[in-house]
Amino acid sequence: MNQDKQERLNACLKEVAEILYEEADKANLTDLEGIEKTVRSQVLKYVSPEIALFLLNKQLEGK
Repeated sequence: MNQDKQERLNACLKEVAEILYEEADKANLTDLEGIEKTVRSQVLKYVSPEIALFLLNKQLEGK
């Protein structure tokens, strides 16, 4: 990945992280284990499905 794309990705991820933080149960963010579980849960619930749909649509566009 080139530097420009990496910087763009980092900016987008920071914005996503801010949104997910706002929605997180702060009581679970008191230690590394709680943070890891929260991040994993949010990624599986919100992020991964959107990426999968995007990739599927791209694949279908190519056919």
